[in-house]
This record gives sequence, C-alpha cells and structure tokens, in this order.
Amino acid sequence: MKADDDTDLVFTSLDAFYDEYLAQVVRRRVDGVHLAWCPEWWRHVEAIARMAALWRAFEYLRQDVSLGLSNWWLHHADPHLAALMDPRTGPFVLCSGPGGHSDALGPLPGEPSPPELWDHPAFSLHATDPDAAPEADPAP
Repeated sequence: MKADDDTDLVFTSLDAFYDEYLAQVVRRRVDGVHLAWCPEWWRHVEAIARMAALWRAFEYLRQDVSLGLSNWWLHHADPHLAALMDPRTGPFVLCSGPGGHSDALGPLPGEPSPPELWDHPAFSLHATDPDAAPEADPAP
C-alpha cells in the first residue's frame, strides 16, 4: 500500500476509522474507575498519535487474510487501548468524570539535555562515530 494512495484504504481518515469502526466495535464500561475515555479524544495529542498508529496498522494488517486482524488486535489495539483507557495513568484520567474533557494534564516534565550527550551514532542519525579514525587533512 502506497502512503499517498488511499484507493485501497477502508477508512480514508482517522476520524472515519474511529467513528465507523473502532467506536462501533470496542464496547467497554467507561466509568473513570475501571476504564477512562474522553468524548473529545481528538483533543489529546497522545490519543491522536496512538489512534493514527492503530488506523495505519489496521489498514496494513487487514490485507493479511489469515492472521492480520488477529495480529492487529493482539499487538496493536489491545496495548494501545489499554494505555489510553488506563484510569490511573492514561491521558484521559481527568476526562471520565461528569465534566468530560479536561486539558489539565500537561507534557512530561523535562529540562534541556546537553547536546554532546546525543553526539553518538546510537542516539542520532547525524552523530559522528567516536571510534572512526579522523580524516586526514587534505594536502595544501
């Protein structure tokens, strides 16, 4: 499947995938105690990222008629939905109450890292190899 060719897609947008498939198939007791969910899931960056991954994986794996959808459920849908719906640590933890959506959760805390920390090929595609011999200067 080509990334720019949507003719083979069942769902041509993330919104369609959610509305027409996932929200219809996944039925859970969402009460904020056992599972959490936000009716405005699309306002959560993590939810969009995970749902987009689910949608793309679904479109790819559904083409495997033998085990594709089983693999999608076991290796994609189940872990992503568990992370999203976790009532203690998921992104919707503050959204399942009577007030609905909440923007109260912010990004993970972090201080800027020293750039030299990442100057190694294990951490950056643009890092120089510290084990490589330096190139000799060209003769003048």
